[in-house]
Amino acid sequence: MVEVVQTRLGVGPGTVRPRIMRNESVRSSLEVVGSNCRLPNLRENVRAGSMMLVHAVNSSSFLPSRLSPSCRLRTKNNSRSASSRKAQAKKNIRDRQPLDGDSHSADDVREFQAGKSSSASPDVNLPRGAEGNGAGTATAQIESLLSPDQVNQAPESEALVGRADTKIEISQPVKEKEDMKTSKVSLPNRGSSNEEGGPSGVSVNDLMLMIKEAEKNIILLNQVRARALEELENVRSVKDDLQGQVHVLSARLAEADAKAKLGDQAKEKNKFLEGELNSLQARLDEKEHEAKAALQLKAEYVTLQQQAQNLAARLEASSAAGSEVKVLKSQIEAYEEEVKNLRKCVADLNVKEEVVQQLEGEKQTIQEYAHCLELKLAEVEENEIENARLKAREAALQAELVRLKAELEETSDGSVVTPQLVTETDLLRKQLQALQESMKSAEEDQLALNMVQAENAALREQVQILQQRILESDTEIRQQLELYQDEVEAFQSSLEGLKADSGLGIAQVPVGEMPWDFWSNLLLRIDALMLGKQLSLDDGLELRIMAWRREARIRDAYVAVQNEKDADVAAGLTELTKLKKKPGYHVVHIAAEMAPVAKVGGLGDVVTGLGRALQKKGHLVEIILPKYDCMDYSRIKNLKVLDVELYSYFDGQTHKNKIWLGIVEGLPVYFIEPHHPAKFFWRGQFYGENDDFKRFTYFCRAALEFLLQSGKKPDMIHTHDWQTAAVAPLYWDIYVSQGLDSARLAFTCHNFEYQGVDAPGALASCGLNVQQLHRPDRMQDNFAHDRVNLLKGGIVFSNVVTTVSPTYAQEVRAPEGGRGLHLTLAQHSKKFLGVLNGIDNESWNPATDPLLEFQFSADDLNGKYANKAALRTRLGLAPSEGDDDRPLVGCITRLVPQKGVHLIRHAIYRTLECGGQFILLGSSPVPSIQREFEGIARDFDQHPHIRLVLKYDEALSHSIYAASDMFVIPSIFEPCGLTQMIAMRYGSIPVVRKTGGLNDSVFDADDSSYPEEKKNGFTFSAANEGGLNFALDRAMAYYKTNRQWWQKLVTRAMKMDYSWDHSADEYIDLYRQCLERATTKL
Repeated sequence: MVEVVQTRLGVGPGTVRPRIMRNESVRSSLEVVGSNCRLPNLRENVRAGSMMLVHAVNSSSFLPSRLSPSCRLRTKNNSRSASSRKAQAKKNIRDRQPLDGDSHSADDVREFQAGKSSSASPDVNLPRGAEGNGAGTATAQIESLLSPDQVNQAPESEALVGRADTKIEISQPVKEKEDMKTSKVSLPNRGSSNEEGGPSGVSVNDLMLMIKEAEKNIILLNQVRARALEELENVRSVKDDLQGQVHVLSARLAEADAKAKLGDQAKEKNKFLEGELNSLQARLDEKEHEAKAALQLKAEYVTLQQQAQNLAARLEASSAAGSEVKVLKSQIEAYEEEVKNLRKCVADLNVKEEVVQQLEGEKQTIQEYAHCLELKLAEVEENEIENARLKAREAALQAELVRLKAELEETSDGSVVTPQLVTETDLLRKQLQALQESMKSAEEDQLALNMVQAENAALREQVQILQQRILESDTEIRQQLELYQDEVEAFQSSLEGLKADSGLGIAQVPVGEMPWDFWSNLLLRIDALMLGKQLSLDDGLELRIMAWRREARIRDAYVAVQNEKDADVAAGLTELTKLKKKPGYHVVHIAAEMAPVAKVGGLGDVVTGLGRALQKKGHLVEIILPKYDCMDYSRIKNLKVLDVELYSYFDGQTHKNKIWLGIVEGLPVYFIEPHHPAKFFWRGQFYGENDDFKRFTYFCRAALEFLLQSGKKPDMIHTHDWQTAAVAPLYWDIYVSQGLDSARLAFTCHNFEYQGVDAPGALASCGLNVQQLHRPDRMQDNFAHDRVNLLKGGIVFSNVVTTVSPTYAQEVRAPEGGRGLHLTLAQHSKKFLGVLNGIDNESWNPATDPLLEFQFSADDLNGKYANKAALRTRLGLAPSEGDDDRPLVGCITRLVPQKGVHLIRHAIYRTLECGGQFILLGSSPVPSIQREFEGIARDFDQHPHIRLVLKYDEALSHSIYAASDMFVIPSIFEPCGLTQMIAMRYGSIPVVRKTGGLNDSVFDADDSSYPEEKKNGFTFSAANEGGLNFALDRAMAYYKTNRQWWQKLVTRAMKMDYSWDHSADEYIDLYRQCLERATTKL
């Protein structure tokens, strides 16, 4: 029967068209019919089904064309009233003759009534307009097929009487199965009727069969609808995925553009640095040519002084020892006295050198002055000759005057004086007066000449005296130099003797006072013996624990045999082997940087600072580094190569590696030198190569191979940044199964901007399984799904993950800060946290800083004020005028967008507006930014309150820290930052933006939420000029109006502890928790 109905309705496998599901009104109508197809009352069932079908057909063209032959709906207007239609229906029922097989009896009616009583019929909500579009007429025609009793039993409802006449006609007969006995159902066509004008009769069973088949058809249509909706949802989900991929690709493209720009900037920076390096090399060559013997002697003196201090430190520890040690101490004191005398001699030599230079300058000045006097003397001599000529003329004139007077007397007897005689007499008088004036002038010139001659003679005497003094000084200097050389030689020979004698008393030095270099050298010697198979692994581990505990017996045993052959050293040490409990954790740092031998950024400072802090707390710390060709080898002590060969896997074959040992800042360091054809670490630079991914994955595999072959059993392996992130997957996938399984892994990311992304095949070079790791939950890059991300692998496979400050740890959980890894961090949030970096208080100490002109401390700030005045004089800034001391604002930074370049520029002008002085030290690798600040520097070239030094100067940076009153750090983002900590250490109050490590170390003085003892600076949040003004203006106001309060703030900031001590405690606690969890799981 289902097949018959499907054939009539045109519904069957493969016949439903997708557009059926697109009409919401049709779907809703079919759903209503399907939900009410089990109405117990026949009349209600027929009416509801008819009205739903009519509405569905009238409101949509959803039925396919193949439905038309078997089930066509015709609608026409019917002007007859409802009462006439009702009467006609009753008449048709009365006149209808029963058909054969008509089985709608009273039992059927009772059956339907029973069904009605057993299950309540829900209300049928007909679609809008269904009542007036033929539903009433269709119901009336179906009622005409029922008996009068059935019509009377069914409740009449005026709401179901429609205003249009709709007729249902089945124009083709339905072919039934042979085993079913049903009657053919035919409804009259439009205008078709029997003799009385009524429709042909139809049995109730046939009508019920049609309704049931319609119900089945509706169910099929609902199933088709459900499948279509599922397909639609699938299409929508595919569309959303595609849109997400488009967004990801757009972001990746933007990131690639940014990285390309950064690459261009790096190239420009390299060019700039090359130019600076060339200029510095030229200057260095000039300085080397200008070096003198005195400077060489000073360098030797410094070296000898350091040796004396080291020897004194070693011998001072034996103050409680016997008479031999006391004698050595007295000798050291005597030599220290000699060193002081030599220092005085050197100072005297320096003073005398300065006096000689001054005398030479004075001599040159006097010689120039004497030359001028000689020229003037020549002029006087010429004047003297002219004066003699004038005197001769005067004498002739006087003789002529005497003659004329005699003639005048002769004529004075009364003779008449002629006018001519009078005129001659007057002329002679005038000539005589002129000659007298000339004589006076000549006499004055003579006096001046005599004075000049006397002064010249005096100057010549002074020149002779100075020449004599210079000769005496030269002789004395030569004598002093000879004496100094003799004393240095004697002192050096004495030191050699003391060194030889000190070995006899080293056993009397307390173990705790032995230098770290001794213990590091002992550990390296034990490792060399283990690798050389001269010590067993068990013995070697026990001896390392003894050295780690700094036991006296291993110290004494090693001192006795340290100069012997390796076999004798191994024999002497094996006698001491005994199981000991470890006094702390054995931590191995695998990193790409370590200050000061291989330092690019803050990573190198962290490795060294954290390692030294852990070592001071009693833990065994070792470092593994690549052996770069561009390292500062002068900072490595006792560098030597092991006579062993380490082979590691890479690119399908094994490669040989050389292992070097050395001591850096008191820490034992292993340097791995690959003998790979690509010369991975012989490139002249640490980073920036096209194959950096391969270079450092090779190093990671070689480092783990070294730990395995040397038999080390560290408690923690601590890796840093993407360069060593591959250690984590290599450790778990390869080396744990080979026996290197004692450690847990810690991973620190210093900057999420650099992640180490490459094609998946690059992982196969170091032996990792690409198919297992190139998955979203492992190492597949979150942006580019066809790439792998080493930084992500470090996060996923490490037991604990840290970054360099708590605030930065929160910032990287967001999409912008995490650079695509925020989702990975969210999945591993329980093992991720931030630990604030520290600074080395020994290197950054204003009380002992050798680069400062005046040392000072928190208890005595006079040296800070002196440094401020000295820096102003050095840079040509206006000095302070009485009590009107302008605040000095400092800024030391790289001029890059991350550091808030636009805010630094604004701070210069804002400081000037507020009545302060500003000093900027730094340069930019970005040419446009460098040119912009060069223009600002030219504008303020001779300004009394602004100075820009667009380069990096280590000595000047220390002076700016010490002299400045405030320090501006307006970074856009800052993972940690050390500048603010150094500034506070030197008494400069930081003015910072609240981001990253700045937010974790600087606390606003006006923020009442912080306790008073924690306030140490001024902060702002908005990365704009208004935010900077808010903080800088407040700092200026406090400085000018409340100087006593300001001095207390400076003292409090200087006394705050931002050393590595607290950070090391946090890392120790993390190590402990990680190892306890591992023990619990076991």
